[in-house]
Amino acid sequence: MSTSNTLQYTDHGVVHLIRSDEEALATAQVLADEFAQEASVRDRERRLPFAELKQITQSGLWGITVPKEYGGAGVSYVTLAQIFAIFSKADGSIGQIPQNHYFVIELIREHGSDEQKKFFFERILAGDHFGNALVELNVKKPEDRKVSLFADGDEHYRATVRKYYATGSLYADWIPTALNSEDKEEHHLAFFSRHAEGLTIIDDWAGLGQRTTASGSVILDNARIAKNLVVSHREKKEHVSPVGPTGQIMHAAIDTGIARAAFEATIAFIRGRNPKKADAAPDAAWEEDQLTIREIGDLSVALHGAEALLERAGRIIDHAYVTGLQADWTKASIAVSEVRAASTHAALLITNKLFEFSGTQATASKHNLDRYWRDARTHTLHDSVRWRLYDVGNYYLNDKVPLRRRFNQIEKKAEEQAANAVADANVMAAKNEALASV
Repeated sequence: MSTSNTLQYTDHGVVHLIRSDEEALATAQVLADEFAQEASVRDRERRLPFAELKQITQSGLWGITVPKEYGGAGVSYVTLAQIFAIFSKADGSIGQIPQNHYFVIELIREHGSDEQKKFFFERILAGDHFGNALVELNVKKPEDRKVSLFADGDEHYRATVRKYYATGSLYADWIPTALNSEDKEEHHLAFFSRHAEGLTIIDDWAGLGQRTTASGSVILDNARIAKNLVVSHREKKEHVSPVGPTGQIMHAAIDTGIARAAFEATIAFIRGRNPKKADAAPDAAWEEDQLTIREIGDLSVALHGAEALLERAGRIIDHAYVTGLQADWTKASIAVSEVRAASTHAALLITNKLFEFSGTQATASKHNLDRYWRDARTHTLHDSVRWRLYDVGNYYLNDKVPLRRRFNQIEKKAEEQAANAVADANVMAAKNEALASV
């Protein structure tokens, strides 16, 4: 794919090529163990993890979901979900930063042309990774975004827009930006180089949690981009797209990893607060209070339930990719909704209970244990779990496919308009019949 001569590529040096699921998991665990050591300090001082992300780049992890036919490992979604949980257990911010990268890979895989796939997958295997500029403030639905993409001759577009919640863009090589043209049924994802003229990235993220994601602003001011760097598509209204389940399972894995970290921190704090005496019997307990012991059991069930549902959802996604059947993608969407609900519950429950069971000592700023709650509370707001539960219930009870709610609303409005039209026709026919009888 020919590209603009103005594009500048980052030289990442020698980037390792990961070739299997097992290697990807082992690599992630080694890095996560290292990242965990300074996680609390990074959170407290808001020390941005540039060095850590460079390690991820050199490790080759950015390319693990690139399909095998394009030279990647094409790892399973069971593996990818586990990797997100591993990183999120180590650091809730580092666990969040890669989500948009892998999500965008799926968008390219689903909607990109052959030339676009070849170009971007080669860049990813060379060490490039994606940020994002998808969300505009005060806009509830993608179709409500203002028109921001304009033709500039036959080969280029111009774009002017301001985005927020641009997680990872400060660290990224490419800023995939969701843009609306005048045809709002057509969706556009424009891949701006971070060096593009007219592109500005502002580190103005001030959330209470996930402090080092740099989820701030991206501004495009009449920025020019070649049309072959824009992936355009129309959403399929009649069935579930793979992009939905694959994107959301990573969010579930982030919450699950944070829940695991908080659970282990709770156990460690209680044991540290109640150390065994040097001459204690081998079977001596750290904690005697039966209510606390029972509640720890409850937390364990919530955590292990989320972890099991996460693995199950990954397997169902992998199966759907093999069969390609719409029914299997519907099952994948429901499985992901289930784990999104379970992981949200586990993360919020455990990060709250950490303080209840650990006591006042746990609130001391030197421990910085509140970072688990802040990260969980911030991240779980990405998705309305009440709608996830609605989709699950509606599927099992009414056999309803969990389409995007705006499509359901469109269909419902169309049904209401059709019903009103029939009613109006019946009224008019009755009037004509009455007049004819006079």
